[in-house]
Amino acid sequence: MNGERFSGLTGIPDSRLTVFYAHPGTGSCLSERGLSVVNEEVSSSTLFALIRALTYVTFLVGLLLVSLPAQVLSEAGITRSTELGAPQIGGIVVAAIGAALVVWCVLAFAFIGRGTPLPFDPPRRLVIRGPYRVVRNPMAIGAGATLGAAALFYESLPILGFTVVFFVVIHLMVVFYEEPVLKQTFGEEYAAYRGSVRRWLPGLPISQK
Repeated sequence: MNGERFSGLTGIPDSRLTVFYAHPGTGSCLSERGLSVVNEEVSSSTLFALIRALTYVTFLVGLLLVSLPAQVLSEAGITRSTELGAPQIGGIVVAAIGAALVVWCVLAFAFIGRGTPLPFDPPRRLVIRGPYRVVRNPMAIGAGATLGAAALFYESLPILGFTVVFFVVIHLMVVFYEEPVLKQTFGEEYAAYRGSVRRWLPGLPISQK
């Protein structure tokens, strides 16, 4: 004997035995090494999706929530108040909540959907967890809340008008583009989700599967 361990069932050296697992998605078998490769690929794809999502969202946030509102304020001749009153404090609180909601949605898209919120790089899976258990468009709500917070902070009617236009445009895009695409892509899964969770008004969280 050379010290090599043998399986009592097969008589084959343990070093030559390979453990196989059934792949839950396809029913095919994967070895421990294959399972490790799959896990590495999933981790890499998730990380890549997160990088893409953060890149896209940073650009959009800079454009829609910073640059354009700043231009509106400049055109209206509105400057930051030197006093920190109730509107300013309320604006800061609402902005923090809205920004946190946007970040939560981005993470959900990357880690659950393996994609981004952008139409040209959509999630590979239907995202119905996290804030999406309560309302179908939490990211738009978070972004709109941030804009509304800026209107409150600066006590600016032009920014409030910009916020209204933002929601109207997003609503039209959701109704005439996003929802039909999701229905075509995810079929009955999305139909069931759409029937359980409202578009804009938050409700009770749906159960996680």
